Amino acid sequence: MSLETESVLDRRNLRRRVGFWRGAAIAAAVVAAATVASQLLPSGIGDQKHIARITIDGLITEDRDMLRLMKRVAENKNIQAVVLSINSGGGTTTGGEALFEAIRAMAKEKPVVAQFGTVAASAAYIAGLATDHIVARGNSITGSVGVIFQWPEVSGLLDKVGVKVNEIKSGPLKAVPSMFEPISPAGRVTTEAMVAESQKWFLSLVTDRRKIVTAQVPGLEQGRIFSGREALTYKLVDAIGGEAEVVTYLEDVRKTPKKLRIVDWKPRREGEFSWLRLSLSAVKGLFGGDADASLFNMDARISPLLLDGLVSVWHPAEKR
Repeated sequence: MSLETESVLDRRNLRRRVGFWRGAAIAAAVVAAATVASQLLPSGIGDQKHIARITIDGLITEDRDMLRLMKRVAENKNIQAVVLSINSGGGTTTGGEALFEAIRAMAKEKPVVAQFGTVAASAAYIAGLATDHIVARGNSITGSVGVIFQWPEVSGLLDKVGVKVNEIKSGPLKAVPSMFEPISPAGRVTTEAMVAESQKWFLSLVTDRRKIVTAQVPGLEQGRIFSGREALTYKLVDAIGGEAEVVTYLEDVRKTPKKLRIVDWKPRREGEFSWLRLSLSAVKGLFGGDADASLFNMDARISPLLLDGLVSVWHPAEKR
């Protein structure tokens, strides 16, 4: 084969490759645009009256995007009611507190019902307390009313490796408890008082919202969990079932119009429409992969390690 013939064939192959990637780029741009359009507003609702579904899952923190979403939903006149689909083991106590306040504000404008999934414990149960009605599955893990304040203590390890931490502080209770020294008796007393005060607040929510005497529910004040059926027995939830039972309650008790469509409303995440994210989403759509998982879902794996402050969270012990 002559050199000229090889050159012609190489140019043809190059044009084919360029054409493929040009087409892929166009397809990626189309998918990215569609992604933006689908995320800005729930699709296909226009000015129709409907029920909004808001999902609360994973680790609960003071999520500004979620709080803004609830404010938008509260102000939307086409939304006749709200279903909170809750599936979470909890999170920070302040995160639960912020959710509680936002849900109560939303409930002043329209009916709000919680539907518990696999687990709705601790801060997630705080969110449920804010609603007008709670429906749980018979086996939903519910409750875990309590507050935890945890910190590591590595002073023994530092002694073994010959590391000493020096500090000068304004008072004996500053930066207490500290991971660099055993907690003092005075430090333990003040920390326990803070946890007890937050627990008192949590129990007051249960008393006020569920109209029960918490001391009469076995193990409630000690932080135990309940199945959905047990929770119903002790009036921690209102009914057993799923979304069908939620809709029945809304139609029969709250008199919302019948046969309304249920539409998912999701927070608008800051930066979620960046070109990098959209491009990766487009690649995922084109090739069926999960291109953005390792970059953008990392927080789901490491977020439990980043919790700070008072925590209202439940998870089963892991055996290793």
